[in-house]
Amino acid sequence: MWQWLNDNAIWVLVVASAFVVVLLIFNGVIRRFLSLESGKKLHPRLHRIVNVFFWMLESIAGIIMILAFVAMGVTSGTGGATGASENITSAAEASATAIQDWFLAHGFRILVLLIAGVVLWVVAQKAIPAMVDSTMERPKRGESREGMKRRADTLRRVFLGLARIIIILLVVFMVLTEFTVNIGPILAGLGVVGIAVGFGAQYLIRDLIAGVFIIMENQYRVGDVAKVADVAGLVEEVNLRKTVLRDLDGIVHHIPNGEIRVASNYSRHFARVNLDISVSYGTDLNHAMEVINQVCNDMAEEEDWKRVIRSTPQVLRVNKLGDSGIDLKVVGDVKPLEQWRVTGELRLRIKNEFDRIGIEIPWPHTKVYFGNKPGDE
Repeated sequence: MWQWLNDNAIWVLVVASAFVVVLLIFNGVIRRFLSLESGKKLHPRLHRIVNVFFWMLESIAGIIMILAFVAMGVTSGTGGATGASENITSAAEASATAIQDWFLAHGFRILVLLIAGVVLWVVAQKAIPAMVDSTMERPKRGESREGMKRRADTLRRVFLGLARIIIILLVVFMVLTEFTVNIGPILAGLGVVGIAVGFGAQYLIRDLIAGVFIIMENQYRVGDVAKVADVAGLVEEVNLRKTVLRDLDGIVHHIPNGEIRVASNYSRHFARVNLDISVSYGTDLNHAMEVINQVCNDMAEEEDWKRVIRSTPQVLRVNKLGDSGIDLKVVGDVKPLEQWRVTGELRLRIKNEFDRIGIEIPWPHTKVYFGNKPGDE
């Protein structure tokens, strides 16, 4: 077989290269066809199957290309020695035989290790989400199902990232052993380098430790709205090193976990409507409170709002005697992330009702006196 590869190395290389090009084109065509058939993006599971299938074919083609390159090198070496002495020819044949024996002894093992790495990654992609979902199946006390889902998404991303790194390291070290490389000194050297780098990477280590506690303590999850390091926004990513937030302007903020001293979660367990409604000093406060409470009750009884409002907002107290009006405090509990939508709807309805019955919402104004004191005629 090796002799045949020596004789046809160039053609094997050309065919293998063309095969890789065809695979890449066919891969794109298959993805586009499946996407058009389904009318939406490729299903994640089907996406993984297609990826693994084409990756294995491309890996086999790559190994064949490497063998063809080696065979070409051996052939060129022996071809240049045609007119040389018999010793050089024998040495070239011996080297070709040694290369053939090495590939027969180790090449198959390396291929098996690569396939095993792919299988492990596929198994991890199926097992880790299943284990996380089974752990998060029942909401904990005070935790909503939406909150548990966000926590499960965060844990899946972190554990899959760790599994990817571990699998890659295992495969790399086992392949190195097939090349008769002693990994003991490498590991020892990595330990020494790690200690040396550790002194210069204290901030990185601090970020990693802080990230572990953030995830363990469930301070915030992907999908929460939180304020960390004086930046408020939607949590798009949480890993061991950093937290990624997107604010209302669409700006993405990357915050190292070690820089976070205070983390404020706006969507943990429940949220609260906290609204101040101002009325003029001439308004009957009891009547204004009744109107506000009636608006809140009517809204809470509607089907669209009943499922997001946990406790009907009500006037809590007279909150402030301001310069231009009196502030009435309205509070109520709603589902996480719904407080802004409910508050905006309440403002709209209360304003419309005040306009209908003639309750004045004050605005800043100033009285000016010319020469006379207030009360003088």
